[in-house]
Amino acid sequence: MEKSIAVYEELFKKIKLEKAVKGIGNGNPVMTQRFGADPYALVYGDRVYVYMTGDAPTYDETGKVEENRYSLINTINVISSADLVNWTDHGTIYAASGRGAAKWGANSWAPAAAYKKINGKDKFFLYFANSGNGIAVLSADSPVGPFTDPIGKPLISRNTPTCAEVTWLFDPAVLQDTDGNAYIYVGGGIPSDEFASNPGTARVCKLGADMISLDGDPIPIDNVPFLFEDSGINKINGVYYYSYCSNFKMTPPDVERMGFGNGQIIVMKSDDPMGPFKLVGPVLKNPEDYFGRGGNNHHCMFEFKGGYYIVYHSRILEEAMGIDGGYRSTNIDRLMFDINEIPTMSEGTKAGVTAVGRVNPYADVSGVTLGNSAGITTRQYGEIAEKYGSGQMILSGIHDGCFTEVRNVAFGDKSPRSVSLLVAGSGKGTVKVSVDSPENPAIAYVLVESDGNGLVKASGELILPVTGDHDLFFVFEGSGYEVFSWKFAEG
Repeated sequence: MEKSIAVYEELFKKIKLEKAVKGIGNGNPVMTQRFGADPYALVYGDRVYVYMTGDAPTYDETGKVEENRYSLINTINVISSADLVNWTDHGTIYAASGRGAAKWGANSWAPAAAYKKINGKDKFFLYFANSGNGIAVLSADSPVGPFTDPIGKPLISRNTPTCAEVTWLFDPAVLQDTDGNAYIYVGGGIPSDEFASNPGTARVCKLGADMISLDGDPIPIDNVPFLFEDSGINKINGVYYYSYCSNFKMTPPDVERMGFGNGQIIVMKSDDPMGPFKLVGPVLKNPEDYFGRGGNNHHCMFEFKGGYYIVYHSRILEEAMGIDGGYRSTNIDRLMFDINEIPTMSEGTKAGVTAVGRVNPYADVSGVTLGNSAGITTRQYGEIAEKYGSGQMILSGIHDGCFTEVRNVAFGDKSPRSVSLLVAGSGKGTVKVSVDSPENPAIAYVLVESDGNGLVKASGELILPVTGDHDLFFVFEGSGYEVFSWKFAEG
């Protein structure tokens, strides 16, 4: 055994660790294996699910990354977390176009999600924009799908009353109210510069009881100052808060008069979900103010385990990757409140938020549950996920020096005796398991020899005891194998 440990140690001394594109210990962006913009949060059970526009780099004939081509976007990424620092990858929903659920639509921008008990069963609904020309709705029996199109056409289009004149008929948000009623909020854009201070392009409509129809006609949300895009809606302490991104037509006198600036997230309030709404003020500046790269601003505010948070996108991932093409990734930070318990200016950070839970290492943990990673990818695993894009995922792209991190793992008072991985593929290699740093001494080594016949178990005995709470690292050597899940055995 000692000889084997020495061999493993010598092996990993020769391997150069990949560099994570976000700093060890940082929480933002929440996902680094793919881009994801326009985030929307759905709390279901003890998890929060975040749905994101599927930004994906395109390349010119020389291999250089091109500017983000929004017209090509037809997928939605989905991840979830029980603690807000470790995020499980659930894949890429094929939402629109030929292989997507809504084949009549070309694009899937700015998703919103909701769920409701219908006929005694929880049903999940995913709303998104077909570019700037209407809203689609998909449904599923699970928050991660598979999603299908229940109506085969737009839920809201330019033929919908009051919507033909909306400049950008996009960016939905959905409120599932405590009385059982639901409402959808859409719209944005500036008809012309003369209307910049009050574009008049926001709409709200009550949803039908089935969540896939409208109960009445959309009505304008009046007097939304300097509206640009990005609908948001929350009910906090019985008050309805409508939120949006301000446009970029504000002059210095406008900023002085309004108390907010260009491209910021603004909140309004009302005692009625359909308004009228009264201006409250800004809750988040443009990402440029926090991170140096700007662009559009898109958010979602939500409550989870007793705290309020805001997800939004920035360009810090593309910058860390050496890309400058307008590709967005999702961040999470605390939503701040003033002394009157009204949302107020919050802060965008790379550190992110404090964990609101711990990971149990003695239960099966998905291999694609990640607090951080370097050099890995993920892919759909199984027929359903491969067909619909979302569902079960597996850790892929493994090669020498890549690693994953899971934060706040609670080992307890007694050290585990072993660790095991469920692996697939037809490759082989060794996995170094360590705590608190990928460069720390191994607490275990796991020899992997997968045979290509489905999932097989690979195990290793602990060589150093570990107790208490730690960040856990898996450093990989070899190739041709993938990791589906991991688990420690209690001592």
